[in-house]
Amino acid sequence: MTSTHFAPFVASRSQHGRPPAASSLSDASSITPRVALPAAEERVGTDDFGPLAAYLRDRAVTDVFINGPNDLWFDRGEGLCRDETWSCPGEAELRQLAVRLISLGGRHIDEANPCVDVRLHDGVRLHAVLPPAAPKGTVISLRVPAAGRLSLDDLDGRGFFSDERQLELVRNHVKARSNMLITGAGGCGKTTLLSALLSEAPHRERIVAIEDVSELRVEHPHFVALEARQANLEGAGEISLERLLREALRMRPDRLVLGECRGAEIRELLSALNTGHDGGAGTLHANSLHDVAARIEAMGALAALQPQAVARQAVSAINVVFHLERIGNRRRLAQIGRLELDARDRLVVIEDPAPPPPPPPPPGPVARVWPQGRLVGSSPYDIGGIRTSAGRHV
Repeated sequence: MTSTHFAPFVASRSQHGRPPAASSLSDASSITPRVALPAAEERVGTDDFGPLAAYLRDRAVTDVFINGPNDLWFDRGEGLCRDETWSCPGEAELRQLAVRLISLGGRHIDEANPCVDVRLHDGVRLHAVLPPAAPKGTVISLRVPAAGRLSLDDLDGRGFFSDERQLELVRNHVKARSNMLITGAGGCGKTTLLSALLSEAPHRERIVAIEDVSELRVEHPHFVALEARQANLEGAGEISLERLLREALRMRPDRLVLGECRGAEIRELLSALNTGHDGGAGTLHANSLHDVAARIEAMGALAALQPQAVARQAVSAINVVFHLERIGNRRRLAQIGRLELDARDRLVVIEDPAPPPPPPPPPGPVARVWPQGRLVGSSPYDIGGIRTSAGRHV
């Protein structure tokens, strides 16, 4: 995709241990970061971000925030830092930047729809808010994924797990096809952990993931991603999370994943996980492990479900809850728990890392590819090429 050309404005960065910057958008692609990424790891479409391209080229940057024309902050894993040298001519230019970046993701933003979330190149997530919803000027937030996919071992090397036992417990839940719920505050690593967990799934399994904005980066040969879509300018064409969940059930998923539960879609997710779809997963925002029950009940209320009905479905559907925390620049798995019913049939979370159920028995023979054609069925040809009773040769 060719780079988008914006109206030029000043976009410089200070030299105190951070990448230098260009004087205008037109030469933003010439910005050279202090730690240059190898060509193989260069983010796709970085130049399309114009004056923000230098921040995306910096391997350590995880977030970029613009709060009006002359206020930019970024995070390199050590907390937010303000770039005092950033500036642009005015609100009109910053608004133009937001509008065109949103359009790159196939969505639109205007006064009638002033708040938009979109996924751009290489999993970069952009959220923008226009005035009057943002009284002090256009607000742009970028969530920048790590360059490359992180495995559970990579997370362990960064201190994500408290010890080897905790890491092994998490792995066992994946092997046992437990339905997992990952909770925590924003930016604590929920999506990163979920991606690593799904990458551990056996390659013979089909994973279908539904997200409002695609963020999961899963290393798996049979990973299917579905993304919701907002309505167009005429108010038509919306594809909701609830609809995508229903469609995903027709795709024969071995693991059904909802990237983030925010509202009424919790009804479809719990229903799906209660109908034999083991190994599923999802995330939601919660302040602590014990607040998870209240969050699930609140979302159930948006779907017109009674607390007792939500509680019974949740206990049956979700086997384990992983709660994450971010303390300073460190993200970690803080608590592991499970859902239970109290004496009033209301939902509670018990912090008790109970061992996962035993893994299912290994599957039978799978279809293989042969020079003579494709075998559709469960039994391959024998060495001599004699066809067995099962299977269909096409």
